[in-house]
Amino acid sequence: MSDITISVTDWIDESFEADVAGGLAAFNASQLGPSGHRDLSVSLYADDDFVGGLAGFTAWDWLFVKWLWIRDDMRGRGLAARALEAAEIEAKQRGCRAAWLDTLNPQARNLYVRCGYQTFGELADFHGGRSRFFLQKRF
Repeated sequence: MSDITISVTDWIDESFEADVAGGLAAFNASQLGPSGHRDLSVSLYADDDFVGGLAGFTAWDWLFVKWLWIRDDMRGRGLAARALEAAEIEAKQRGCRAAWLDTLNPQARNLYVRCGYQTFGELADFHGGRSRFFLQKRF
């Protein structure tokens, strides 16, 4: 075996990311079949003003909610639940059978529970004494 060099940096080069992501995607496809990965976004506007949105993706028959954000002055109006519902409807149309997400925000966790999500994991004292919660919802 040849000598191995290990390099640690504080940036991710595009070609490095492509090599690692491509290698991992090929390995996962060999184990699970093609992921069918597709991005999914939900945008919320009041008149022509952007007030929030959801970003995620579908893969292997699951929706993953990466980000869900509502502008401070628009919170408390049910917009997050509506964005989540819109993403779930689209995910079902894509053949998904479930969704998962994680959050550090206790208020967001309460919202997700009200929307039918169940906690399946917790990283206690993730940072600053706060837990990170992992939730899922079966369709």
